Amino acid sequence: MPVGARVDDLPVLLAEYDEAFKAIGQPYEIIVVLDGEGQRWLEPLRSACANGLRLRVIELARRFGEAAALAAGFDAARGDVIVTLPAYYQVEPGEIAKLVAELGDGNDMLIAVRWPRVGGAFDRLRRGTFHRLFFATSGMRYRDLGCGVRVLKRPIVEEITLYGDQHRFLPALAARRGFRVREIELAQSRHDFFRGRYRLRDYLHGFLDVLTAFFLVRFTKKPLRFFGTIGFVAASLGGLYTAVLLVQRVFFSVPLADRPALLLGSLLIVLGVQTFALGLIGELIIFTHASSMKEYAVRSVIEGGTTGEANATEPSDEGPKSARTPNALRDVAGSS
Repeated sequence: MPVGARVDDLPVLLAEYDEAFKAIGQPYEIIVVLDGEGQRWLEPLRSACANGLRLRVIELARRFGEAAALAAGFDAARGDVIVTLPAYYQVEPGEIAKLVAELGDGNDMLIAVRWPRVGGAFDRLRRGTFHRLFFATSGMRYRDLGCGVRVLKRPIVEEITLYGDQHRFLPALAARRGFRVREIELAQSRHDFFRGRYRLRDYLHGFLDVLTAFFLVRFTKKPLRFFGTIGFVAASLGGLYTAVLLVQRVFFSVPLADRPALLLGSLLIVLGVQTFALGLIGELIIFTHASSMKEYAVRSVIEGGTTGEANATEPSDEGPKSARTPNALRDVAGSS
């Protein structure tokens, strides 16, 4: 569970999540990652650990973003089944058992769809526009990518590296790798409502995130199919335009001085070559090297045991993946 700027009553929410996991009847541990503003919850969570809650708290050194917090939770998880949850109400906690039960039915990842969904006309328009844009660019149809309630098997988190703000598109990235991803409708929490407002830059960032996911989903392995086409078309148009101007100059004595057409043709050629050569290179470098580059730094780890004592430990050099508990559930993080 990543805890950042948007948080509901965290002790109450954790208690409800804990009851939901107890009802499943399998070993579990709740992992909370404190990111940025979420660090103000450190002391209340320390007390919860001391009271015997099956809770592990990871405090990041500073604000790294939700995707990095999610990655930190994945690295700390030791179970074969991982449940991601937000730090605020989205679905009724009692519905989590339904989500986990469906995972073993030939699925690798299940994502919750809040249904029936409440909200005003503007909220429906905003959500619909986002999902239609994602479908138009990626060819994948999802109804509630903004819901952070998901359950997935460990091979997904070992195969996919999250960076930037790609946590929203984890289902699409998993499906692109061949994992079986399915949506399941869960009852929306009656407390699920956003009290703030989205700024213009939030919409711009969301649009750019969709474009990034579009490239990662469709053109990571074959980038020239997209950027090569654009570069070839631009360079060809520029070359053809410039050739016409040269023919006019050589055979028809049409002067080139004070003609912006020559600059336009040259610009198209340069832009075409740059698009062909550079285009996706920066994104590909980040994506292919992201597995060896962590976007977070852990300051401390607090573990709650059954003895009623909370212990603060430093991160192990061997990493959290060195000891894994089979068939244990891990609640790590969720997207907003």
